[in-house]
Amino acid sequence: MPNIPQPIPARTTPGGACPSCQAPMAIHHFQRQLNGEVSLDLCFACQGIWFDEYESAQLAPAGVLALFRLLHEHHADLRQPWPGVLRCPRCRDPLLNCLDSTRAGRFAYSRCPQRHGRFSGFAALMIEKGFVRQLNGAEIDDLARKVQSIRCSGCGAPVDIRRQHVCTHCHSPIVILDPDAVRSALDDFGKKAYRQEHVDPHAVADALLANERAKSQVTRQERKSLLEADLSDLVLGGIEGVWNLLKR
Repeated sequence: MPNIPQPIPARTTPGGACPSCQAPMAIHHFQRQLNGEVSLDLCFACQGIWFDEYESAQLAPAGVLALFRLLHEHHADLRQPWPGVLRCPRCRDPLLNCLDSTRAGRFAYSRCPQRHGRFSGFAALMIEKGFVRQLNGAEIDDLARKVQSIRCSGCGAPVDIRRQHVCTHCHSPIVILDPDAVRSALDDFGKKAYRQEHVDPHAVADALLANERAKSQVTRQERKSLLEADLSDLVLGGIEGVWNLLKR
């Protein structure tokens, strides 16, 4: 099994309130490119990461892999939607909604107008680092025939994929784990221990949806919720898939 770097244990951020829920975030330390460490503020309840200016670009490949390990460890945590207004943990100004692009597609984030940093959902991080890609129109239509709605990977709000291609709450696009993108990203990060056979992205989508349905059938209340709205979070399943791939 590859030697996946372990994150340094977290401590509560002094005075650092989550831009979404306002609870104290936790600081985790990850390897920086060239030398040193990058300290990131994370809120697992909101699936959000606060990056000070340029911190995301400063993460070393080993730091990215350690971060994914940490996200995997918390993939089953209870989550909550983001409010309409997010606030900078440094100056308390409302954050601005922004979009950026990578080879994997566009991702949404919120930045401080005073340039103190930005708040990104876990899904946006996976797009930014090349582990997931946006679904195209045909794939969304195909997925809509199987389920009516999914849970937004950015903020947890429901998205009716029959009518919407992005979340109307946080404007995050619908994304999914892409086996080819995972292989490419792992290769970029110097990781060679991954499966070589071709995997159909549609088959992966089906597997992730089935996995989320199975987890939703644990209690009567969850079964009732499943009947009322068939919700699935593709990116959290993707985080688990990436981690299982890394362990091979």
